[in-house]
Amino acid sequence: MSIINLKNLRIISLIEGISYLTILFIGMPLKYGVGINEINYILGLTHGILTIIFCTFLILIWVKKILPFNWCFGVFIASLVPFGAFIAEKKLKQFEFKH
Repeated sequence: MSIINLKNLRIISLIEGISYLTILFIGMPLKYGVGINEINYILGLTHGILTIIFCTFLILIWVKKILPFNWCFGVFIASLVPFGAFIAEKKLKQFEFKH
């Protein structure tokens, strides 16, 4: 069984989405409200690595023709919006059960 599948894409998407929200709602208030800059380095590095993994997975999903391009593009755009990963995960779950 290949690790490149929709279930794993959904998991990675959720983890990446949570890391994005962590930066927005924990990292930014600590940086600009309290003046603690160090946490943003850790959160930013973690989020960056997760984003690279997510994008790589998404490209491989498209190359393997598991999802059509328009779905992959939509999932990518959703990852740029806060809480978009949760919406994308729900849509991917519906797509997975239809196919």
